[in-house]
Amino acid sequence: MAPIPWISLTTDYGLADGFVAACHGVIARLAPAARVIDVTHLVPPGDVRRGATVLAQTVPHLPVGVHVAVVDPGVGTARRGVGVATPGGLLVGPDNGLLLDAAAALGGITAVVELTSAGWLAPRVSDTFHGRDVFAPVAARLALGAPLAEAGPAVDPDALVRLPAPVLDREAGGFTAEVLTVDHFGNVQLAAPAELLAGLPGRVRVAGRDAVRGRTFGDAPAGGLVVHGDSAGLVAVAVNGGRAAELLGVAPGDPLRVTTAEPG
Repeated sequence: MAPIPWISLTTDYGLADGFVAACHGVIARLAPAARVIDVTHLVPPGDVRRGATVLAQTVPHLPVGVHVAVVDPGVGTARRGVGVATPGGLLVGPDNGLLLDAAAALGGITAVVELTSAGWLAPRVSDTFHGRDVFAPVAARLALGAPLAEAGPAVDPDALVRLPAPVLDREAGGFTAEVLTVDHFGNVQLAAPAELLAGLPGRVRVAGRDAVRGRTFGDAPAGGLVVHGDSAGLVAVAVNGGRAAELLGVAPGDPLRVTTAEPG
């Protein structure tokens, strides 16, 4: 296989320790010509859903490459490390649901292997740091052009761990959807396609509060709520000049109801 010059990293490692640097270092020692894109290392610790969402919404905009994701509260247990092939690139990480939305965003799964080939891993694999000792060295070897099939035995894609489907209940005059993510600005992204907004009027209610249905933040008055389709094609709730998550008192996993505003 031809070399793949790009590797991306998405983790919950934070920036206060040397974990990210260690992964960069392993890649640099094995594949010094590879270029690394840090997607984020600030996924909330252990929040697999948040990591999966960030990864899936980012990889379509990255160059074709090897995408490493590590949000791995089950590290060192019986959970598998896997490599996933798609038409749009390769994914490497734990088999805990983290990679599957990204695989779908890259065209769907074409092959999966369990990462067990000893020559692909660190000489000594820590029980608690597979990002450094399993996933980074595998990514480096894939970037050098080594075939994924040599990283370990094939896995049935249907046997991969999947996250529960987020809540989305459609109803007359609106819908209830699970909060998928809250971003750095306090904007609330819902597990609902933006197309659901097309049938709603210009005034709506969100969790009982008045809001406008708009295109962007400035369509609401200062301090006001706006419901809009975001850059990922999902419904989002924002406050013009404020933080919607704090105003609404919601966090990822909470249900949020968007309905037609009552007359009056």
